[in-house]
Amino acid sequence: MAKVIAGMTMSIDGFVTDAQGNASELYPDLEALRDTAYMTDTIAGTGAVLMGRKTFAMGDPDSYVGNYEFQVPIFVLTHRAPPVPPRQNEHLTFTFVTDGLASAVQQATAAAGDKAVQVVGGVDVIGQLLQAGAVDELKVDVMPVLLGAGLRFSPDGSNPKQVQWEKMQVKEVGQRTSMLFRAAR
Repeated sequence: MAKVIAGMTMSIDGFVTDAQGNASELYPDLEALRDTAYMTDTIAGTGAVLMGRKTFAMGDPDSYVGNYEFQVPIFVLTHRAPPVPPRQNEHLTFTFVTDGLASAVQQATAAAGDKAVQVVGGVDVIGQLLQAGAVDELKVDVMPVLLGAGLRFSPDGSNPKQVQWEKMQVKEVGQRTSMLFRAAR
């Protein structure tokens, strides 16, 4: 069964966006990361993507085909599907899941097969997954910047399932420090 990997990039002081909701200071290296083993390994190991509606709407969804790093089925957790579906092809498809988190996880893991479900962005979606105990691995990248205010990686800091995390890997990728943790179950 596919594992669910959730994660985000944050500042040293724990913010994933600044006070204006902008995350650009956390991704000055985005273009440089594209051809690194860090990204190619992640892409090769991903069988499906799970994201929230806000993350989906951040870019131009019609441009995802052929341009987005993950050319796999994408499951968007939302209250309602857009009236016009975005462009898709045989590799990259969109499924708008309106019947809850458990359904989104079930559909994404089924589509991923023996590869991982990559949770792409969305503090709210990641928080829901953590509260449900549905995250198998947590990837936290820290950029050497202090934002001082903004949206925190874990706004309420809760861990209701009291999951213990085991450190699997820590590595430097350019400016970022990438840490991977596994849920100890």
